[in-house]
Amino acid sequence: MERMSSSVQSWVEEHKLATIGGVWATAIGASVAYSRRRTPQRATSLRLIHARMHAQALTLAVLGGAALAHHYYNNNGKGTSKNREADLDYDFYSQLPSATDADGKENERWSW
Repeated sequence: MERMSSSVQSWVEEHKLATIGGVWATAIGASVAYSRRRTPQRATSLRLIHARMHAQALTLAVLGGAALAHHYYNNNGKGTSKNREADLDYDFYSQLPSATDADGKENERWSW
């Protein structure tokens, strides 16, 4: 059982978007099936709206769990990094144009 669990975990790690899409599609199908069984007189469009809302809630829960797992596994369970500034890359900001020209006038790219 341990080996199967680790193989499923490694597959999910490699195919994150497919897993989330599969959870979403399964939630849609399960919600529509449950709605058909419980209230057969409800309109199909209303069933689909409710199913989409249920799937979105489940997807948000799965994404939140994935974010927590990613945070936990990347920090090896040690919590947040003490030297967070060293991990950030500020090179992107140096490539942006300046907000003012050399003579102090506002750059057109940054004006509203």
